[in-house]
Amino acid sequence: SIKTIKDLKYFSWCINVQGSGNGESYQERLSRLEGDKESLVLQVGVLTDQVEAQGEKIRHLENSLGEYQHKLNSTEEMLQQELLNRSSLESQKLGLMEEVSCLKLKLGNMEEKHIKSAERQHKAENLLQELKMLKHRIEELEQEKMQYEQKLKVTQVLQHKCDCESQRHTFCPKVVVHIFQSNSCCDQLCAYTPFSMWTTEQVCGWLEDTGMGQYVSLARQWVDSGQTLLSATPQELEKEICIKHPLHRKKLQLALRAFSNKTMEKSSELDHIWVTRWLDDVGLPQYKDQFYESKVDGRMLQYLTVNDLLFLKVTSQLHHLSIKCAIHVLHVNKFNPNCLRRRPGDENKTSPSEVVQWSNHRVMEWLRSVDLAEYAPNLRGSGVHGGLIILEPRFQSETLAMLLNIPPQKTLLRRHLATNFNSLVGPQAQQEKQEFANASGHAPLTTTAKVRPKKLGFTHFRQLRKLRVDESADYICPMDTGTPPALTGTPQGTYGSFRGISPNLARDSDRLENAGSKN
Repeated sequence: SIKTIKDLKYFSWCINVQGSGNGESYQERLSRLEGDKESLVLQVGVLTDQVEAQGEKIRHLENSLGEYQHKLNSTEEMLQQELLNRSSLESQKLGLMEEVSCLKLKLGNMEEKHIKSAERQHKAENLLQELKMLKHRIEELEQEKMQYEQKLKVTQVLQHKCDCESQRHTFCPKVVVHIFQSNSCCDQLCAYTPFSMWTTEQVCGWLEDTGMGQYVSLARQWVDSGQTLLSATPQELEKEICIKHPLHRKKLQLALRAFSNKTMEKSSELDHIWVTRWLDDVGLPQYKDQFYESKVDGRMLQYLTVNDLLFLKVTSQLHHLSIKCAIHVLHVNKFNPNCLRRRPGDENKTSPSEVVQWSNHRVMEWLRSVDLAEYAPNLRGSGVHGGLIILEPRFQSETLAMLLNIPPQKTLLRRHLATNFNSLVGPQAQQEKQEFANASGHAPLTTTAKVRPKKLGFTHFRQLRKLRVDESADYICPMDTGTPPALTGTPQGTYGSFRGISPNLARDSDRLENAGSKN
């Protein structure tokens, strides 16, 4: 390079000056300079190679810099594209959120429409039931009218015969017998005929009316009169007319016992069709088929046992308690078919005496009124109704939260539910529930507890088959309110202030959990 050549010239000049100063000869300086020249040329070659190598590295770095710059540009383009995609996704998310909110509104409207349609359906069914009852009542009144007319005619005939006989100073009782056995008045006076004197056709017609028409053909061959059924044992009923269904046999025995005792219970006016609608009201529609097939009517509800419910495939302990409380509400209201309240009223003026008569749909309406509408549909099929909420001491707000599927981590929501629940049940029931919960040996009510059937040995089984209907002490809702069942180490609950609810609703939890724990 130019700088190197200048350095060489300067070096030579310095040598010349030095040589001249030292008195060296020209030949020596020349040889020395040539040696220096060769070394300098060698150094220049080495430096040139180094410069070329550094230039190659610089070119390589420039190429790498171009590649990285290209990658950087492409990355920036990709980032810009991702930002655009993200903005479009955000806009789509907002649109979807708007659609979800619209769908929630539509769902709420549809649920309201469904509830209203269900209420209209219940109202229509109630109207049909009332019309049916009115029609039946009209028919009864017409029959009574015809019976009274016929009785009046018979009385007039008897009076005329008596007058005739009194003129002769004799009286023939065969005239009376002849009049009452005539074809014209026999059918009219059937209502006054004791069941034991009913004919075979009358008994078969009665079986048809009670919903057990499948046994009419065999009954027509075996039954001579109503006395045949009154004196029959359960084994004879099973053998002669093939009533193998235990609840059908129980239904027939209860009806026959009513004839024997000559008592007409209010519950006998409620047929098995009404019971299926009642299951809707108490929130247990999943058992309608089993109850309908077993022909469970109002009279049988009074005498249902734990084993009967297990036979009907009701195994949940909570559902047992639900049916028990619902039957007790029927007892208190003298089996009034319209005692349960389905329509919402003033939520600010509710009292425990009103809440105890709430149906399952009415409880769902209450949940909507306290801003828990999204959880209200979870009560369908749960068995929750006003009677269970008020009368069952183990039914707390935590139990309702579990049934509503409110997550445990939502503490504020559960606290909101507990506040409204305590306000609903009132201070007295709240205090009693708290006392029951604080008692020793208390077992909290769960949604998964099952009732296990009682297992009997052969000896116990033979004794059980000999029992009559009224000898069973394991009714799901005992009618004897004088002696409440004992609790296992827990205080008795007193719910007597709620429209006559008696203390017999205090639960023996061990009995329901095991239904006879001995194997």
